[in-house]
Amino acid sequence: MTEGQSTKTDREFLSGPSYLSLFESGRFKGLLGRLEELMADCSLCPRNCGVNRIKGETGYCRTAAAPVISSHGPHFGEERVLVGRRGSGTIFFTHCNLRCIFCQNYDISQLGRGRETGFSELAEIMLSLQETGCHNINFVSPTHQVYQVLRALELAVPRGLRLPLVYNSGGYDSAPVLRLLDGLFDIYMPDFKYSDPATAARLSDAPDYPERAREAVSEMFRQVGDLVIGPDGVARRGLLVRHLVLPEDLAGTEGVVEFLEKLSPNTYLNLMDQYRPEFRAGEEPRLDRPLTAGEFSRARAIARSRLPRGE
Repeated sequence: MTEGQSTKTDREFLSGPSYLSLFESGRFKGLLGRLEELMADCSLCPRNCGVNRIKGETGYCRTAAAPVISSHGPHFGEERVLVGRRGSGTIFFTHCNLRCIFCQNYDISQLGRGRETGFSELAEIMLSLQETGCHNINFVSPTHQVYQVLRALELAVPRGLRLPLVYNSGGYDSAPVLRLLDGLFDIYMPDFKYSDPATAARLSDAPDYPERAREAVSEMFRQVGDLVIGPDGVARRGLLVRHLVLPEDLAGTEGVVEFLEKLSPNTYLNLMDQYRPEFRAGEEPRLDRPLTAGEFSRARAIARSRLPRGE
């Protein structure tokens, strides 16, 4: 991409977040209604539990219709392209649609640390993060609470919310649901945890994870393309993928990288080295130790040889 092309793209995305067109066209209410239908016989994620969450029933994610959040605030530990100078405005949702035995945030995702709140309070949180000066609103683990996000956006956008929205998921997403969300999120930041179904079944209770993640990431890329970074070093729009390297290559890093290279050799990949034994990691002997420097170096060499863009 030439310098001129980059400047033109930056101007294009500086005009405002993509979700504003959904409100201006009137399509937002239709989208919200469709998600409510899916909540009533829940198929928001690949679990397809079929429970009526609108009426208070809960399935695999243990979440009904009200938002459940753990914490919120400017976050400076996220990727540099999200943090910038003023931080990424993160909202951590409680619970998860995966059961990763090594989860680094298990107190939130597995033990349910957090509190139930209302749609109006969630809207207020978004607006307060904007007022604080954050560069974006970063929804962490939104897959099972995307309906709640939209209910809050319905209140926040008319009151002036204008920040880019980040969909920061574990990668176990439904491609058909993501297609419904086209035009809502400016930045997709999914994990891509595994390339092997047997490993995904054993470590996250999701044997179809690799297939669902490939479908989901492909759909995310179709919607937003490669990551576009503004002159200030902050992401405007696009796909950013995270991959946590596990001991003894349990994550199947090469398989993940090969897929992303085929999707786009310009995919922005954050290869993460912060694995440590947490939660029930001791149930898998190969996970009962930290990642070694050599293991991460080998994974990094694979990633850099195929996907030079990232961190």
